[in-house]
Amino acid sequence: MSVKNIGNYVIVLALIAIVTSCNFGSSDWRTASRARTGLAPDPAETPEAVIQVYAARAYSWRGIFGVHTWFAVKPSHAESFTVYEVAGWYARWGGSVVAIHEQAPDKRWFGNAPMLLAEKRGEGVDELIKRIDKTVQTYPYSKEYTIWPGPNSNTFTAWLSRAVPEIGLDLPPTAIGKDYLGNSMTATAPSGSGWQLSVLGLFGIIVSDVEGFEINILGLTFGIKPDPLAIKLPLIGRIDLSV
Repeated sequence: MSVKNIGNYVIVLALIAIVTSCNFGSSDWRTASRARTGLAPDPAETPEAVIQVYAARAYSWRGIFGVHTWFAVKPSHAESFTVYEVAGWYARWGGSVVAIHEQAPDKRWFGNAPMLLAEKRGEGVDELIKRIDKTVQTYPYSKEYTIWPGPNSNTFTAWLSRAVPEIGLDLPPTAIGKDYLGNSMTATAPSGSGWQLSVLGLFGIIVSDVEGFEINILGLTFGIKPDPLAIKLPLIGRIDLSV
């Protein structure tokens, strides 16, 4: 079998996995599972400070194209996690789209299991948590939400990530909206490292030690990450080639 055929085979399998992993059931969002998945430590048994970043396929058909992302923090000796995320439905009542809740961070996103994108623990993390909380208060799109090309939940996560480059967060290519910069055209890459050019989140490039090299076309990301070697594709996400 040629390399080309192997590549096509992998892509087809990945697309099948995407479709089967997303919640397309007939049940509405009110009955979709929000059960914990065991990815977050128990605060009662974890005195150290913790930062985690999660992604899960969006609910229903939207999950084919992209993910929803969120930040979770637990200061030293805190009894619970605080979750920071953006949800578009809050805008319907004229309020802020930014949601801050004390809750378990590893819940399913309306049926879809989350994956842990990044984690930071221990010494110095309390200061990072303070920086994150302060950055949340300055989010410029707190009254705006657009699924595509942004600002949306992934725009918010990228905004927070730039404030804490120590985490080294590499948002997946399926995090549509991460490249939205509003009226600006240049910024630090979402990881907080490197450089980004973006035109309304529709066209742009990223060059960074964390993200590697990415091209954004109409909100869809194509890229390559040298270390560890991986390719980045729309819909599919990141494919690890280092093994």
